[in-house]
Amino acid sequence: MSLEQVRDDWTRLGTEAPLWAVLTGFGDRGAEWPIDEFMATGVAQIGGDLKWAESLAGPVGRRRALDFGCGVGRLSNALAEDFAEVVGVDIAEPMLAEARRLDRSGGRIRYVHNAEPDLRILPTGTFDFVYTDLVLQHVPARLQPRYLDELLRVTRPGGCLVIGVPERGHPVLGPLLKAVPRWLDRAVQRRLLGFPAPMAMNPIPGRRVSEAAARGGGTVRDTRRLWDDPLWRQVRYVIAKSPVGARAPLPAHPLTAAAR
Repeated sequence: MSLEQVRDDWTRLGTEAPLWAVLTGFGDRGAEWPIDEFMATGVAQIGGDLKWAESLAGPVGRRRALDFGCGVGRLSNALAEDFAEVVGVDIAEPMLAEARRLDRSGGRIRYVHNAEPDLRILPTGTFDFVYTDLVLQHVPARLQPRYLDELLRVTRPGGCLVIGVPERGHPVLGPLLKAVPRWLDRAVQRRLLGFPAPMAMNPIPGRRVSEAAARGGGTVRDTRRLWDDPLWRQVRYVIAKSPVGARAPLPAHPLTAAAR
């Protein structure tokens, strides 16, 4: 799978079912969406995770936040309630068009299209808080380490990241799904499940997240397992990036090893 294929798939998802593609458990693809309720899920998620992050990494600056894989802006709008400026980045133009339509921030969100295998469009060390949830698993596995490195790069020293990804599949079904040819998986999702376009799933083991944090001058401070999923073990990580002049990264939270 190429990044171009990911772009094409999410362009189609953003055209035909943008809200459902962002939050598949929220309702039927053809339903009339209660937008206030949809956005409220983002406010609850960001509010809880920001408090969690600050309980581990200390106070987070409120100047700039990044929402990587922003989709229609569900989380970008929630971040804008706490940060002076939010940048939302996505690979699909139709998603960004919908995000701009749903923007409730009064101009505090800037939506940016990026279909490159990096984040060179963003300057180094400029975000107090970086957030991405259930995005990196859709990226080709060979590019995941690069994006993790880039997310650490754009975080300011002393800043904080929250990263949510599936770390592994079901112990029995996972290997079976991995063995399914890509063409067959795509056909099943489109023809049997009725998805407008397939969603690739490439889990990231916890050790790779910890290694990326260390490469970027940070440390995984804690992990939290999300909802029960029959196919994937979903995890969120809090990563604290060391301040300028720190002699060593902050010590890892004792729960980190248990979640790997």
